[in-house]
Amino acid sequence: MQDQLKIVLIQSNLVWENAVQNRINFRTKIEAISQQVDIIVLPEMFTSGFNMNAKAIAETKEGETVAWMQDLAKQKQASIVGSIAVIEKSKYYNRLLFVKPNGEIIQYNKRHGFSLAGEDKIFTAGKEKVIIEYKGWKICPQICYDLRFPVWSRNVEEYDVLLYVANWPKARIAAWDALLKARAIENMSYCVGVNRVGLDGNNYEYPGHSAVYNVLGEKLTLENSNKETTEMVILHKMHIEKNRRHLGFLNDKDTFNLTV
Repeated sequence: MQDQLKIVLIQSNLVWENAVQNRINFRTKIEAISQQVDIIVLPEMFTSGFNMNAKAIAETKEGETVAWMQDLAKQKQASIVGSIAVIEKSKYYNRLLFVKPNGEIIQYNKRHGFSLAGEDKIFTAGKEKVIIEYKGWKICPQICYDLRFPVWSRNVEEYDVLLYVANWPKARIAAWDALLKARAIENMSYCVGVNRVGLDGNNYEYPGHSAVYNVLGEKLTLENSNKETTEMVILHKMHIEKNRRHLGFLNDKDTFNLTV
């Protein structure tokens, strides 16, 4: 177990439906990280932009992006995290991949399809909440629209970090800011959110606002709206343990089971 976890948030523009160019762009950003870190987080659908053209953008588990992530994770000795469109057994998934330096892959399929864009009709919803154990830390990965549903992220596993990758548009960015902070406070965990910037192929604008909040809802990241940034934040296990022990809010949570 290590007391500190160094996380890098890469907030970037995305090239519409161009996995090759997006991988080139992200490789440049990742290779430019000069210090040793533990986790590097990319946005949702980082090879294509948030896109319902699943047939054109989806890859297999053995596709080029997965191999690319494994290569970079090994090279940087850090886990690489982001979501891509995946096809498996004739079904499409918006799938988050947590790729460890040793090549191990842990996956999470987005639970809540964004019905306003028809995602729920094209991509199959995930059924399983995932908790990743990494370097003595417990991490709960989720994707974009999942942020609006607090029951799904409810901290019954005593996880340490709640992690969201997103393509969250400018029109509703106030909700992104408020809900990231709320999820940190109510779950007494760090909450990490990585969003994109720029315009997508449908002319929707994305303003960034990637952020990290601690268990008290205090923002740890710099103001980085509307521009590409690479920022490292150090998380401290003692901060979680001290505040959970002193305040004990999670001990008073309601007891119920979620049916999926």
